[in-house]
Amino acid sequence: MARKAKEIVVNPRLCKGCHICIAVCPHSVLKQTERVDNRGFFLPEVENLDACTVCHRCEMHCPDFAIKVIERK
Repeated sequence: MARKAKEIVVNPRLCKGCHICIAVCPHSVLKQTERVDNRGFFLPEVENLDACTVCHRCEMHCPDFAIKVIERK
C-alpha cells in the first residue's frame, strides 16, 4: 500500500518563508500562502495533501526545522 500523509504541519514561529519546501516537493503538495504573517513572510501551506507520498524531502531540506510530515497509520 502507498504511503500517505495524515497531516503536514508548518510551525509559523520557526518558518521564515524561504519556500525551499515548496521547491523540493516532487508532487506539488505545498504552495505559498496569499496572506502575510506578522513578520511579513508568505508561509507555505498544504495545497494537495492527497498527493504527499511521505518522502520527507520538505523536512530534510528545511533549514529551520519548521515542517513536519505525519504519516497515516
